[in-house]
Amino acid sequence: MSSFRRFLRGFRFAYEGIKYAFDTQRNMKFHFFVAFLVFFASVILGLPHWDVLFLLLAVVLVVMTELINTAVEKAVDLAMPEQHPLAKIAKDTAAGAVLAAALFAIVVGIVVFYGPVDRLLRQAQSTASANMPGMVWTLVALVMLVTLVIETRFSDRGKLVRPSLLSAVLTALATLISALSGQTIVTLLSYTLAGLALMVLAEKKHRALPSMLLGAVIGIAITLIAWMWRGWS
Repeated sequence: MSSFRRFLRGFRFAYEGIKYAFDTQRNMKFHFFVAFLVFFASVILGLPHWDVLFLLLAVVLVVMTELINTAVEKAVDLAMPEQHPLAKIAKDTAAGAVLAAALFAIVVGIVVFYGPVDRLLRQAQSTASANMPGMVWTLVALVMLVTLVIETRFSDRGKLVRPSLLSAVLTALATLISALSGQTIVTLLSYTLAGLALMVLAEKKHRALPSMLLGAVIGIAITLIAWMWRGWS
C-alpha cells in the first residue's frame, strides 16, 4: 500500500471518529451548535481576522478535548466494564480537560466579543423611550404566544423538537435587560442568571437540551427582531 493511500485511509478513520463522536455524544453536538453561533456572530459583527483566529483556536481546543474524552471513556469501558474507582478517576480527569478547554473558550469569547457587543448595546440603549414598559410586557407576551403556537401547532411529538416556553421567556428577558441597560457587564450577568436558571430547569424537570436551545433561539430572535423593527420605525 502506497503512502498516499495510507494517508487517505488514516484520514477516513479520523473522519469516522469525528462522525461517531458527533452522532453519539450530546456534548459534541452542543459544541458544534455553539461554534456555529459564534462564527455566525463573528461574521455579522465583522470581527478582525486575529479575533476570528482566537475563536477558532478555542473551538478546536474544545472539540479536540471532547474527542479525547470520548476515546478515554470507550477505552475504559472496554478494559473495565464493571465499576472501578480507577476507571472513574480516568473518566473524571478526561471530563475535567473538556471543562478546562470550555472555560478557556468562554474567556476568549468574552474578551473578543466585549467591544463589539458593547457598541451594539449602547446603540440599542439610545433608542429607549418612556413607553418602554408597555413594549416590554407586550414583547414577553409575543414570545410566549409564538412559542406556544410552535409547540402546539407545528411540533408533533416524535417529529420536531418542542421548544421550552420558560427558556424562551428567560432569554427574551435577558435580551431586553441587555438592550435597555446598554452595558456589557449587565448583559453578561443577565445571560448568566438565565443560563443558571435553565440549568436548574434541565436538572429538576429533565428538559431536553434541544428543546431548551430552540426556546432560547426563539426568545432571542423575536426580541432582537422587535427591537430592530422599533428602531427602524
